[in-house]
Amino acid sequence: MRKIIVLTFLTLDGIMQAPGGSQEDTSGGFKYGGWSAPYGDEVSGKVMQKQMEPADILLGRKTFEIFANFWPEHADHWPGINDVTKYVVSNTLKKSDWKNSVFLTTVADIEKLKNSEGSDIKVWGSGELTQLLLKHDLVDELWLKIYPVILGEGKKLFDSGTMPAALKLTESLVTPSGIIVANYARAGNVKTGTIGA
Repeated sequence: MRKIIVLTFLTLDGIMQAPGGSQEDTSGGFKYGGWSAPYGDEVSGKVMQKQMEPADILLGRKTFEIFANFWPEHADHWPGINDVTKYVVSNTLKKSDWKNSVFLTTVADIEKLKNSEGSDIKVWGSGELTQLLLKHDLVDELWLKIYPVILGEGKKLFDSGTMPAALKLTESLVTPSGIIVANYARAGNVKTGTIGA
């Protein structure tokens, strides 16, 4: 069985929309595209290099189209991105010129992929896909980069329908610019109790 790892840039109020550029995703009238850019530093750069080590990736259609329009010509910034398998969940997109692209259409397709042999699968961005994975309890790890900014509007990482789950912090650090890097792994079911009892 392969682990599905969700990697995302996140504001303090849980927004994940368009961290990388002003025109990345303006849907819903979103006007804060590129909100992560002012916080880059040497430590966060090293974290990104490590997280971008070659691995198969799973993407929603919108993120795939953004990636496919950029990364094939900029692979020197992400070594191996053109060679790994790109799994794309879409009901409308069926083919791409970007090599090693495989198209999936259903949750059953994702479950079959997860249950196959191979290395871990990383999900980059892909808000709607991530919410689908969380709803169907298919996320094994969350690798969050939490930025010191509040936006108040935009697409959120968590939405109604997310399956309750306990998590365990496996790695963390704070960068000089205030980014909290926090990696979590699944840790069974939610436990409850009474404080002070």
